[in-house]
Amino acid sequence: MRLVICDVNRMLGEALTVALETGDDEIRAASVTTAAECVAAVSSNQPDTCVLDLRLPETADGLRVVREICSRFPGTAVVVLGGVSDPGTLAKAKKLGITGFLSKSRSVSELAGALHKIAAGQRIFDPVPRTASRPAPPFVLTPREAEVLRRIADGQDTRQMADEMNIAVSTLRTYIKSVFAKIGVHSRLEAAAFASRANLLGEMPSPPLSPHDQQNILPSA
Repeated sequence: MRLVICDVNRMLGEALTVALETGDDEIRAASVTTAAECVAAVSSNQPDTCVLDLRLPETADGLRVVREICSRFPGTAVVVLGGVSDPGTLAKAKKLGITGFLSKSRSVSELAGALHKIAAGQRIFDPVPRTASRPAPPFVLTPREAEVLRRIADGQDTRQMADEMNIAVSTLRTYIKSVFAKIGVHSRLEAAAFASRANLLGEMPSPPLSPHDQQNILPSA
């Protein structure tokens, strides 16, 4: 089964590609991050399925990409993967011809199984999670920890994060360790996946400096 996976977060998209190919010998996947790359990959690879995140950076509406792929490449099933909290958006995508909506809460093996069924002609639509009804997370991140998690999800490395936050690398590592402990993960990839799956990133404000942070600010050049 050939897939094109389009996710705005390159790290998550590539991780999902590796996980699917590792867990299923029948899957071959290509990972892209933009609308243009997605359409080009579908055109060149002629995949069985295009797995698409509607939140694409250079389009005001990911539905435009759904429309183009469904109209130009009818042999490729289009599946929306998470990233939708509005049933109206999903209804529009259905009218344009998508054959599935799969929640990011699925495990990799469950996702692979659903994609095989969709490639065989089935339509699978998971319930759309509603942001307003989502319970509060069972942990509280400080403003600085929230910023660190947001930067991890954006794929920033340690040096870039420390430089842009204007703090010492040792201080940053302390924040990272605290974030991992609070959300129960052991790697940056797991942290990024957790943040995306829990839809936390939009709720994290840009934090003010605390007295502790001010004491650890690097001197300016």
